Amino acid sequence: MFENKKIFILGMARSGYHAARVLAKMNNEIVINDKNDKQDENHIKELQDLGVKTVLGSHPDDILDSSFDYLIKNPGVPFDHKYLKFCEVNNIKIINEIEMAYHLLPKGVKLVAITGTNGKTTTTTLTYEIVNEFFHGRTHLAGNIGFPLCEVIENIKENDYLVMEIGVPQLHDFYDFNPDIAVLTNIFEAHLDMFGTREYYNENKVRMFQNHTKDNIAIINRDNEDAYRITKDIKSTKKYFSSKKKIDGCYLKNNKIYYYNEEIIDTSLVKLQGVHNFENIMCAIMISKELGIPNDVIRSVVNDFSGVEHRIEYVRTLNGKDFYNDSKATNIKATQTAVSAFKKPTILILGGLERGQSFLDLKDYLGYTKLVVCFGECKNRIEAEMKDLNIKTIVVDTLKDAVNVSNKESESGDVILLSPASASWDQYKCFEDRGDEFKEIVKKL
Repeated sequence: MFENKKIFILGMARSGYHAARVLAKMNNEIVINDKNDKQDENHIKELQDLGVKTVLGSHPDDILDSSFDYLIKNPGVPFDHKYLKFCEVNNIKIINEIEMAYHLLPKGVKLVAITGTNGKTTTTTLTYEIVNEFFHGRTHLAGNIGFPLCEVIENIKENDYLVMEIGVPQLHDFYDFNPDIAVLTNIFEAHLDMFGTREYYNENKVRMFQNHTKDNIAIINRDNEDAYRITKDIKSTKKYFSSKKKIDGCYLKNNKIYYYNEEIIDTSLVKLQGVHNFENIMCAIMISKELGIPNDVIRSVVNDFSGVEHRIEYVRTLNGKDFYNDSKATNIKATQTAVSAFKKPTILILGGLERGQSFLDLKDYLGYTKLVVCFGECKNRIEAEMKDLNIKTIVVDTLKDAVNVSNKESESGDVILLSPASASWDQYKCFEDRGDEFKEIVKKL
């Protein structure tokens, strides 16, 4: 399928580089293009040595023509990009790196794919830790979690286990991708800058299950109205989890997690606290049980798991002030969850890419918030909306300014929380870079 073809890769970065590297070894003619010319020089040289044509710094009109068989796009490429329009007119198939690599997987690989607005990374990481504990040396981690599938595919062998985090921009370009177990953690308003409406966003989320039959497992949040509604007609064998009521599935009751009435976890013993995290744990339990992993292995890993980087991550205490990095909070719901975790005076750092989300939706969650410091592309709108809520607000230009102002305005006993409720792409390549910079700034105070 991907041999002796002419393939255009739009967007380099990590996934584009690895896709080009893999495809170039399969006797394909490859062109890779990125408007950003600041790419890893070693990667560029390696690709060029493999015969890949690299075009960086702009999107010329003459490098894409109707002779190409495929265009592989980076998930961040806007839907109205001129190259995508050209492909649609000229019947060039548009896919992404995951869809391509899926076709290269060895036989018998057990594929678990996790999507949702929030909780994806924690659920994916915890699931991987459990599966890897039991199937050690045969378990792989890939996807939206920072490891392109093409980066790890050469290490995957027949009958191995693959755990993937999938973002909705990736789902948009899936055609044949068909995970054995697919998880939908929840759905809230997000990515409206890309998808325009919540319904179109939801439609793309359900693409995870589009190739399912009754032989595939779908694990779904029963408490989340949109997740339950949009998956009603999928053909998967559906299994549900709930943090609100006892159901036929996995549920939380009296601080314990049950799987079909069998007690699995006492939540008082786990490091990962909060109802949102208990939901993540339930997803991981359900996946693990489907894979035949014993309860003692599940308990051991869950009880020791302390979370993942950039998710309400403790950074340091300085003069009695606690600093937390929640850079992964790229939407309003994630920030609602973060601020709800603290019951002490909080200075909240908000801002980033302008996506049109309403920060007024934070209204019922700011009871402990004494100050909002806003930065980034949407800072002025945040200021206006916080004033409508009678929340004291300070506007700054950069994250460093935000940290310095927060430190100055805070006192012993306060929490300083970076939970931006916005994507990072106005000033950073990714939320990880934003979170790393926040931690570096805080550590230098």
